[in-house]
Amino acid sequence: QVGLVESGGGLVQAGGSLRLSCIASGVTFSNYAGGWFRQAPGKDREFVAAIGKSGDVANYAGSVRGRFTVSRDNSKNAMYLQMNSLEAEDTAVYYCAGDSKGVLNIRWASNDLWGQGTQVTVSS
Repeated sequence: QVGLVESGGGLVQAGGSLRLSCIASGVTFSNYAGGWFRQAPGKDREFVAAIGKSGDVANYAGSVRGRFTVSRDNSKNAMYLQMNSLEAEDTAVYYCAGDSKGVLNIRWASNDLWGQGTQVTVSS
C-alpha cells in the first residue's frame, strides 16, 4: 500500500524535545522531496519544513527555524523532524508529505503523497 506513516508524537513539557519519524511504504522515497506540516485546533494546516530528494537542501518556516531540523535517510525510506526548545504554540497534529516532482512545497495540497498525522502536545 502506498503512503506515509508518522510516529514519535506525544506529550512533552515546554523546552523539551521530540523526534518525529515518517516512513514511506509502496514507493521509493528518495524519488520524492519531503515536507512536514502541522495543524493546530481551529487553525489552517501550515508549512513547517521541507527537504530535497537527497537531503542537500532544506527550508523552514520562520516560527521553527533554529529550533527544528528536518533530515532523511533514504536507505530506510524515512524522513525525520527533530524538534527542540518546544513551545506551547507548537502543539498540533504533525503531518508528513512527499512530492514526486522534487519541489519543496509550502502548500500541503501541492504534494502527491500524504500521511495521517501524529499528535504533539506541549504543556506550558
